Order: sequence, then C-alpha cells, then structure tokens
Amino acid sequence: MILQKIAVATFSFIYVISAAQSDKKKMSKLIRDEFEFADKQYKYLMKSIPPDKMPQSYNASTQKVSTRDITWWCSGFYPGSLWLIYEQTNDPEIKREAERVLRIIEPNKTFTKDHDLGFMMFTSFGNAYRITKDPAYKEIIITSAESLSTRFKPGMQAILSWDKMADFKGPVIIDNMMNLEMLIWAAKNGGNKKTEEIAIAHANTTIKNHFRSDYSSYHVIDYNINTGEVLGKKTFQGYSDSSAWARGQGWALYGYTMMYRFTKDEKYLNQARHIAKFILNNPTLPKDKIPYWDFNDPKIPDVPHDASAAAIIASALLELGQYVKTEEKEEYVYNAQQILVNLSGEQYQAQPGENGGFLLKHSTGGLPLNSEIDVPLIYADYYFLEALKRYKDWYL
Repeated sequence: MILQKIAVATFSFIYVISAAQSDKKKMSKLIRDEFEFADKQYKYLMKSIPPDKMPQSYNASTQKVSTRDITWWCSGFYPGSLWLIYEQTNDPEIKREAERVLRIIEPNKTFTKDHDLGFMMFTSFGNAYRITKDPAYKEIIITSAESLSTRFKPGMQAILSWDKMADFKGPVIIDNMMNLEMLIWAAKNGGNKKTEEIAIAHANTTIKNHFRSDYSSYHVIDYNINTGEVLGKKTFQGYSDSSAWARGQGWALYGYTMMYRFTKDEKYLNQARHIAKFILNNPTLPKDKIPYWDFNDPKIPDVPHDASAAAIIASALLELGQYVKTEEKEEYVYNAQQILVNLSGEQYQAQPGENGGFLLKHSTGGLPLNSEIDVPLIYADYYFLEALKRYKDWYL
C-alpha cells in the first residue's frame, strides 16, 4: 500500500512537471509567432501613415488608417511598439522606422499642456534608451520629466490632468498614474530628484480620493486646485460617475504595481493586489478575461469588449506576480496567460495584411463620446507586445 501511494505521488509530480513544461513550450511558440506576426503587420502599417503623423486606429468602412498629430496622448505607442518588435526580431527596417518616428515626436519633450508626457515620451524614448543605451534618448526623457512636473499643483498634491474645462475645475484622471513612471525613472537616472517626490505625492493623493470601498476607481476626481478640496467624483469615458470603467481599472492596477517596483512601499503593493482582486473576481468579467468596456454597463453582455483594457491588465498582472508569493503569483500569471492566449486567437487578432496593419481588434476608446468603438487601437497593441515580452522574460 505504501509503495502504491509513493508510485501515485511520483506519477502526479511527474505529470505536473510535464504539463508545466508543455505549457512553457506552447507559450514560447506563441510569443515567437506573435512577434513575427507583429513584424510583418507593422511593416504593412508603416506604409499607410503620413510622415509627420502617428497611427491611432483603422476605419474598416473606409479602409483607412486614422492618424493623429504628435501632441495627441497616444503618439508614443507606435514608436514604442516598434522598439518592442525590434528587440525580439532584430529587423533593421523596423529599427529605422522606430528611429524616424522618434525624431518626429522629440519636440514633445517640452510639451506642458496636459499630463500625458509619460505615455508620449516614456513608452517611446524609454524603450529606445533601454534597448540602445543612447545617452541622447536619456536626456530627452529627463527633459520630458521636467516638463511634466510643471503640472504638479502643490495645493492639491497632484498633477493636473487637463486644464480647466466646462465641467471640471481641477480634473485628475486615473490614467495619470501611468505617467508617474517617467518621473521616478528620471529622478533615479540623473534627473531632478523632485520629480520622484511629485510622483509619490500624486500616487498618495490618488489612493486617498480615487478609490471606492471595493477598490474600483473613479475616472475623474475634480479638485479645488488651491486647497485640494474634492469638488466631485465623476467620469468622462465610463458608463456613469459611479461605474468602473474597464481601462481605468487597468491603469490603476498597472500604476500601483509600478509604484511598488520603484519604492517598495507596501501600501502600493497592497493597493495593486486589491485592484487585481476587484478585476479578477468581478461577476461581469467574461470567461475569456477580455473585459467589457465598463464593468457596470447594465446592458452586459450586449456591449463592446475592450481588448486594450485586457492587454494593460495582463501586463500589470505579470509584473504584480513578481512581487507576491507562490499561490497568488500563480493566479496572476495564469489569468495574464489566458488573456494573452485569447488576444492571440481568431476573435481578437487580425489576419495578416488586414486591420490596417494593427494587431488587435475589438478595443473601445470612448464609448460615451461615440469615439473609437470596437476598433483597433495603437495602445492595445503596445501593451499586448509589452505583456508578451514580460511573459517571455519572467516566466519562460
């Protein structure tokens, strides 16, 4: 009987190890295939954009790629995606295009009209510097961080997202958490130490005011700029002021995971873990883990999904898995893996030469604004590629 139990236990152990090895082989192949596909798709995409514009999306009815000026908040995602593809493929054509578009967006380093410089300049020049170590790229990042820091308002201890608008006096959106990475990185790499202090202050203010008791996030907190008084808790892109806009939850998860990476402050790690729990245990999260555009849209399931939110969440979960113990880590990695597998499938991924050259379908930009609904979006591609790289680097 004892020998029988030992045999069964040994068989079970071997089976688990074998399954894990098989899983790694499958993911390794998937990631390799995805970057090869991205290389081909982006060569197709690059032929469809004007020399001074950045690709944003694709209109299937007109069969044209939509583009934006360089000061649009998404201008860094195209060069950033190119650098991620080049890193995996060493394709010189991809590198040349990445270098070209960096020159186009470089003037953004002194842009101060909104909070999006991290999106614009760290996804682009941050990846470029990480891969090439070109000191010129580093200086551009540091200058960009200084420019972003000018939007910090001491009275409210936060970075002002947008200037005063009709409905908002001092709007700060959850998206702004993503721009803190550049501030801290710059401070730790030769820039002004004050930019890290600003990032920490903003993150602390956001923890205090942006979250509900279930750790879902409001989209917009409206402040009195001078006193920091909260004037309203609202939305601009979500279903309602009280709803959980899916991409916003992704920004929050990613942002606090990143803050823990830099500071090792446990309150940021715990915040990220709570946000992850809200997302992964949400009753409206579909089986394929690709969330609907807002977790609280009453018309679910008859509403659009948001592949961009899924990609952001996957990338954040993979990093969060680096900072927690085994069982929790396995949960985060498993869910991220499921997202990547599903985004790589026929339902969400374009066919070669289609979708304008973008990788993913079925993202939702601003549904209440009737903008970019059920379309490819450049930032969905970026975070999908980043998540693939993270899985390869950390879990294979």
